[in-house]
Amino acid sequence: MFSVLIVDDNESYRESLRNAFSQQFSDMLVVEAENLAQALERVEEISPDFVFIDLDLAGESGLELARSIRNDHADINIAILTNYDIPEYRQAAKDHGANFFFSKASSTIEDILAWIGSTSSSILIP
Repeated sequence: MFSVLIVDDNESYRESLRNAFSQQFSDMLVVEAENLAQALERVEEISPDFVFIDLDLAGESGLELARSIRNDHADINIAILTNYDIPEYRQAAKDHGANFFFSKASSTIEDILAWIGSTSSSILIP
């Protein structure tokens, strides 16, 4: 079994991702957090294989969360999610340790599922 943490202050977006992940990967544990404090607790509890982080978390920085996770858990795959698809944010995501960047406006659930599938082959196949 592998696990995913979704960090987003938009409950409906978290639910959409959770449902898509659960449908595509029946053996996936999906955990959610709506802010940085919850996210850091969940990371320590489950040590997820993937973390999806909204760039803007109600006044908190998803980039700082990515950096904190990367500093303590080098093996976790981190993706930044945002409505702001500009080169500076893509570079900032990379600089803060994210493995991938998804624009909520132009990326589809299928794009995200494909990234998980391609990245997790060593997790999915023992």
